[in-house]
Amino acid sequence: MPVYKSPGKKELKEILKRPGIDQAKISKIVRPILDKVKRSGDDALKKLALEYDHVELDSLWVSEAEFATADAQVQDTLKEAIQVAYANIKKFHEAQKQDDLIMEVMPGVICSRRSVPIQKVGLYIPGGTAPLFSTVLMLAIPAKIAGCKEIILASPTNRLGEINPVVLYTAKLVGVDKVLKVGGAQAIAAMAYGTETVPKVHKIFGPGNQYVTAAKQLVAQTDVAIDMPAGPSEVLVVVDESSDAAFAAADLLSQAEHGGDSQVVLISTSVEKAEEINAEVEAQLEKLYRKDMAGQALEKSSVIVESRKEKIIKIINKYGPEHLIINTQDAEEIAEQVSNAGSVFIGAYTPESAGDYASGTNHTLPTNGWAKSFSGVSLDSYVKKITYQKIDEEGLLHLGPTIERMAEAEMLEAHKNAVTIRLKKLREDGISAATNKKPHKDLKSVLFGKR
Repeated sequence: MPVYKSPGKKELKEILKRPGIDQAKISKIVRPILDKVKRSGDDALKKLALEYDHVELDSLWVSEAEFATADAQVQDTLKEAIQVAYANIKKFHEAQKQDDLIMEVMPGVICSRRSVPIQKVGLYIPGGTAPLFSTVLMLAIPAKIAGCKEIILASPTNRLGEINPVVLYTAKLVGVDKVLKVGGAQAIAAMAYGTETVPKVHKIFGPGNQYVTAAKQLVAQTDVAIDMPAGPSEVLVVVDESSDAAFAAADLLSQAEHGGDSQVVLISTSVEKAEEINAEVEAQLEKLYRKDMAGQALEKSSVIVESRKEKIIKIINKYGPEHLIINTQDAEEIAEQVSNAGSVFIGAYTPESAGDYASGTNHTLPTNGWAKSFSGVSLDSYVKKITYQKIDEEGLLHLGPTIERMAEAEMLEAHKNAVTIRLKKLREDGISAATNKKPHKDLKSVLFGKR
């Protein structure tokens, strides 16, 4: 990877530029696929499976027999590992539950906010160059905890019409038994529009290749919500003179092997450490099964040499990486000043792989700089926040004049009148505002009528 010493603002912009994707070209391929599924439903899904995956599907859905076969094919040692990851991820996401917020903001005026699960969700699990069974855990666990009533999982098959057995085992473990044997843009279309057998969902989650990503963005314009804008995987690794070069090289390669369009960036406080890590990257690369793919990513990646801590923090926040690994003596101090990152890994013994699989945090994260405004997937991703309010007679007598004055100032006469006619009725009935009205003790029973 090329080394850049203390680059200026203009040079830094070029160094941190993400690999470009021709969105217009991809959309021209994806749109007809979406239209076919929208028009012809299940029949289109089967034809597209034959065209793109070279498989003739008798059924679009995984059967109980296929789940049982998959379970028998997964080694017990791998099952044990998945179960440990399952426990950690479940524990961390269950802790994200929030109590209902309810308060009396002024006498007689009660406001509340509650978390309500999204009813129908679709989870996309890639199955191309690497069947990401770990993503089943990351997406399905919070969906189950949130209480989503219908969860559909979609993943491509091999040429025998089979989904990777570990994906199926993990789905069953988490409690998802509706698995669609369809991948690519057509899977996104099926969940976004619905077909004869595939229900239309309210939100789609999950990573995918550039065609899946384009499909998600297109259907999100008019038909369904999506988790976040997503693109190729990326990592930014920060090291100093104390860092282990082998650790840093392994972290860089763990993202590079995701695909040729992935991006890895190293920030080193010294040229010597940068060169040491570069050499280690080359040595480790030769031993990788996916070395060609990782090599392509490294061709578009860079090393930045910068000794000033404040400058390093500025670079991090300007780039907004999906994954940020801080492997320095003052890692905690730097981490505390990070405002833009999908997930942060602190210290020499916290590899990004831990978050990808089993530490408990979610690995579905914003890429392409979207960490500046988007969070990664969490329990919050699967719920909506609904607000409630209830005002009693005395509450409206207190608050009404404020509303009237504000509505009048905005020249919204009907808004004002909605209050005025109520106040008039209260005054006609002889009701007046108590100056020392006591607050309600049981707000929930007042708001929702529960005894």
